[in-house]
Amino acid sequence: MQTADTLLDSIAPAQGQPGREILDPATGSVVGTAPEHTVADLEAAVQAAKAAQPAWAALGHEARSRALLAAADAVDAHAEELARILSREQGKPLNGPNARFEVGACSAWLRATAATVLEPETVAEADGSTAVLQYRPLGVVGAIGPWNWPMMIAVWQVAPALRMGNTVVVKPSEYTPLSVLALVRVLNSALPEGVLAAVSGGREVGAALSSHPRIAKVMFTGSTATGKAIIRSSADTVKRLTLELGGNDAGIVLPDVDPAAIAEGLFWGAFINTGQTCAALKRLYVHEDIYHAVCDALTEYAKNVPMGVGLEEENVLGPLQNKAQYEIVRDLVQSAKDSGARVLLGGDPDEAQPGYFYPTTLVADIDNANPLVAEEQFGPALPIIRYSTVDEAVEMANGVEVGLGASVWSADQAGAREVAARLEAGTVWINNHGAVNPMAPFGGAKQSGYGLEFGVEGLKALGQPQVIHG
Repeated sequence: MQTADTLLDSIAPAQGQPGREILDPATGSVVGTAPEHTVADLEAAVQAAKAAQPAWAALGHEARSRALLAAADAVDAHAEELARILSREQGKPLNGPNARFEVGACSAWLRATAATVLEPETVAEADGSTAVLQYRPLGVVGAIGPWNWPMMIAVWQVAPALRMGNTVVVKPSEYTPLSVLALVRVLNSALPEGVLAAVSGGREVGAALSSHPRIAKVMFTGSTATGKAIIRSSADTVKRLTLELGGNDAGIVLPDVDPAAIAEGLFWGAFINTGQTCAALKRLYVHEDIYHAVCDALTEYAKNVPMGVGLEEENVLGPLQNKAQYEIVRDLVQSAKDSGARVLLGGDPDEAQPGYFYPTTLVADIDNANPLVAEEQFGPALPIIRYSTVDEAVEMANGVEVGLGASVWSADQAGAREVAARLEAGTVWINNHGAVNPMAPFGGAKQSGYGLEFGVEGLKALGQPQVIHG
């Protein structure tokens, strides 16, 4: 049986090729060596993808869907070694909604994408003539992914692009290249040569991809600042873009809920992947009537969730993936403490231990303007803000420049939906936060980006609409 180390060896740089050691954020040990590809390597990958694209498109939807199903089978066959590479490189534990979960999501999304139907649509009929809307392949798609869910988001980008007859060049995050390179190696065991490539390199490679004249579309998940840079660099070639950018998701708890009943859902809405999720719950607004009860229930649940090295089976929370993110979380929590906010749990990291572990942290009695609330922390620290009226809560929730997701927590579905409709976010959940479905379109509002992923709308976003009158 192939092991994780065997798979890592298969993606290591060839003799004489430059490489970079990748360290485990939990232990500091070496996970493996990633090749340091160059702009010349990117050029070669784009040329190969361009050459392979016409034949891939000519196969048709049915054959391409069969290829995606075969790729899903390959992921399933290598699931454990992929999960172990992911855990060691990204830091997330094997268990819980983490590494094994993420690899399973890769397989599930490949299968769902293969099964999604997109038929030509007759949009007008008059005088014996019809207008039919169909979607043609764009060409070569560039996919630039993040370090928090590197495998899953790569599949979110790759699967619909391939299904629609495009070929794809993936550029993984510099923090988590091994996970994506390993995934692409497994996928390519089931795909025709040339339709999917991964180029691991620095920022200059990403910049070259986003401005490349033979890249027809760029899909990017990451920060708003980087998204803006991609918009600028893509302008001269008028590329199509799908941008899933930063979020600072708000949750509003209405006064009719049972705090104990929602504590687990609130916790995982905020702390999935140790808080390192774009659409995680990052600001919690709780009505004054149940404020203390919610704080107590959430603290009681959170204090018992184990954090530690990801390969240890009992853990379900891990370290921050990198030092820069650790320092952001540490500094934001410190600013909250300095302002007089009340720390309910955590907030005091042990910096003598190895790894970028920041303890699960809950902060109450904090002002809405505090940086821990106003800025995206992207880590295991949740501010809990008291409100008096729903109008006040909605105003605070909408008072940031981003709008990826939001949630409303209530025993009254109809009332919750009324509040949800007032929130400026691409997705609003009721009584959970962050759950995604491969058939439900997903995208951001305001500066959380534009374009939709998943389902039929996601397929359409990877095609060129064409109307034929006749």
